[in-house]
Amino acid sequence: MAVPFRKVSKTRKRMRRSHNALTFAGATKCPNCGEMIKPHRICPKCGFYKGKEEIVKEAK
Repeated sequence: MAVPFRKVSKTRKRMRRSHNALTFAGATKCPNCGEMIKPHRICPKCGFYKGKEEIVKEAK
């Protein structure tokens, strides 16, 4: 059975894994406040959906 001759350094291991990061591909900007949200959902920050206020938020 093959065994590595030398230990793989932390740098080499991390360089190899640099392309394995997950990305959040399905995000869109809320047209009202600019917050990144999932498409076809009410914005949790401002409460708008398709230009209409669906959830009334209280101002702090």
